[in-house]
Amino acid sequence: MAQQGSIYDLAYHGKTSDVKILLNLTESLKTQTDTNGRMLIHWAALGGHDDLVRHLLSLGSPVDPTDDTNMTPLILAASAGREKVVKTLITEGANVNAKTEDGHSSLQYAASKNWKSICVALLEKYADINIADKRGATPLHRAASKGNIAIVKLLLEHGKDLKIDQQDIYGNSALHLACEEDRREVAQLLVSYGADLYLTNKERKTPLDLAAPGLVRMLKEFKENPTTS
Repeated sequence: MAQQGSIYDLAYHGKTSDVKILLNLTESLKTQTDTNGRMLIHWAALGGHDDLVRHLLSLGSPVDPTDDTNMTPLILAASAGREKVVKTLITEGANVNAKTEDGHSSLQYAASKNWKSICVALLEKYADINIADKRGATPLHRAASKGNIAIVKLLLEHGKDLKIDQQDIYGNSALHLACEEDRREVAQLLVSYGADLYLTNKERKTPLDLAAPGLVRMLKEFKENPTTS
């Protein structure tokens, strides 16, 4: 968290007028960093304060500075569900495919946390739908394992670019994870879009090997008679 009482703390809590006064006295504060390597725009974005983000950008604050873990203001805003800020940063040219040092992107965070409107905004600005982190997990992996059905649906309906059977470093597809976590509705949806029930991971296990008996029955029946399910 931002150091209590600091200008970064004021930015995080949306004390815009106080921040403006301090910036008027010392404009160089706009690009100074705290102990996390974060600028004011990082904290304003994380707090969801669109007016302050816009003010900082108008003063010439960079739109895509990285902190000590390579987080940009856009990644922070996307992870925190700050839709207005996300849209402002995207409009101002923020890199929608920037990644943290662990490889997490704005779309991956938004998919994981079920922020559908933010996922839509990022995809409309050509965020890479198959972007993967250091463990090979994509937005579809994250949404499927969490059971975020609306996000899974959005990604599946987004078009031909989605690699539905993309595997992470363990060889797991989104369907593997959905089956392992017993996300029944997600698993059926993935299968209806052609996800491979018999794809093997690094341990030579298929999604069906990871699924509970009831889910195995359901998916096999669905595969045989998709129109009756």
